[in-house]
Amino acid sequence: MNARILRLSVLGAMGLLVSACERPPITMVQHGFRGTGMDEVYDPRTEKALEAANVAPAAQPEPPEGGPAATSIYKNVQVLNDLSVAQFNRVMVSITQWVVPPGQSCNYCHVGDLSADDNYHKVVARNMLRMVRYINTNWKSHVSTTGVTCYTCHRSMDLPANLWYQQPPDPQAARFTGNRDGQNAPATSVGLASLPNDPFAEYLDGQATNVRVVSTVALPGTNPSSTKQTEHTYGLMMHMSTALGVNCTYCHNTRSFTSWDQSSPQRATAWYGIRMVRDVNEHYIDPLASTLPADRKGPLGDPYKVNCATCHQGVYKPLFGVSMLKDFPELATQGPPATAAAQ
Repeated sequence: MNARILRLSVLGAMGLLVSACERPPITMVQHGFRGTGMDEVYDPRTEKALEAANVAPAAQPEPPEGGPAATSIYKNVQVLNDLSVAQFNRVMVSITQWVVPPGQSCNYCHVGDLSADDNYHKVVARNMLRMVRYINTNWKSHVSTTGVTCYTCHRSMDLPANLWYQQPPDPQAARFTGNRDGQNAPATSVGLASLPNDPFAEYLDGQATNVRVVSTVALPGTNPSSTKQTEHTYGLMMHMSTALGVNCTYCHNTRSFTSWDQSSPQRATAWYGIRMVRDVNEHYIDPLASTLPADRKGPLGDPYKVNCATCHQGVYKPLFGVSMLKDFPELATQGPPATAAAQ
């Protein structure tokens, strides 16, 4: 009996040892310079699930060209005021498909008078439309011509699956043991690492802290970044890795993480992405604090904001790079400002 228990214990220990390892088959893709170990490791089983979750919906039929302007029929059109009636209606139907929860329709944003702004959902949707057009026009350095639509983040839900808000102070900070700064409490926000689990408030909201923490000189005492800031930076990097379903070598050459000329082109794309997220959080989402109800805000009163996972949702390009924007050129331009009557 004792020998049998021992064998079971050994087998159990071996199971624990390999539980963190990927079982075959595994796909290896060389992503960077030869001989530098810049390979991406993919699990076909995981990839199959991600493929099923990242299918773009079929586009609504294209509208006929020409026709009366939407502003000649509808009142209080502040964002899509450069579209025809047919184009406008097609975008509205598509938004219902992209954002509105199952079982609801136009009345999710509109109640009675279509031109009224009584429903906060409509006010928020208008601001998000401005944001989508702004991103597609001003952040091509990150989204290129693939662009974004409402579906990129929402995936037929009223709230995207991956959002964040400012965390209240750690109650442990006032105790004798000190403030653990969100560490040693593995969270999905940092890839289940025991790193500070809120790197977003510091790096992804407005005029955030510089992410770089590696000193550019070899002299002691010259690195302005503290160990604490370095841990927060690593937390952000773990978030980006998990959000895109890649490892560090997707952007960095591990022989020299700081070297731009040895990094992959994706590092520059990610650099712009960080700044794009800061931009939209500061100028399009934070200003909605006075519009949103309490259940759409964090405990400190700030709106739910976006990070890398909001769009990417586990894949290196949202929807594996499928462009919905090509079917919706109406969202590819910023359009004219709202008229005084609409305002």
